[in-house]
Amino acid sequence: GRHAWVDTTRLGVTGGSYGGFMTNWVISQTRRFKAAVASASVSNLISFYGTSLYTDLIEAEFRGLPWDNYPMLWQWSPLAHVRGVTTPTLFLHGENDHDVPITQAEEMYTALRKQGVPATLVRYPDEGHGIRQPHHVADYNRRMLEWFDRHLKGGSRPAS
Repeated sequence: GRHAWVDTTRLGVTGGSYGGFMTNWVISQTRRFKAAVASASVSNLISFYGTSLYTDLIEAEFRGLPWDNYPMLWQWSPLAHVRGVTTPTLFLHGENDHDVPITQAEEMYTALRKQGVPATLVRYPDEGHGIRQPHHVADYNRRMLEWFDRHLKGGSRPAS
């Protein structure tokens, strides 16, 4: 095939902010990925509306106030589809993130742990939406690489 070099048995997924939301979403929709790293991630659009700076975004995207259509916000929340998730997931989040409050990561992390899915939540003190302090950036990168190494290495490589 065109991408014969891709080992589809050892795929990882990662993203931050909206990408973190999409990371949470994709692991709730497929078991294709063997490891995930979700950074500054959204998991519950209902609680996100009430705790983030993005009320206008939610009102615009979902065409109205959330209490007029909670079922739609819940339908598009990764947390609504968390039953059966199997992907080991590392959550990385700044404790002072006001764009995406750390409670978003806590909700998804708790749901995975309660189901026995390997999950780790790393809280970065004095960090907001994006990790800035050099020692935290180094830790963030090290943890991400170690997570993917732990969950993706091994297995057979495709023939070249």
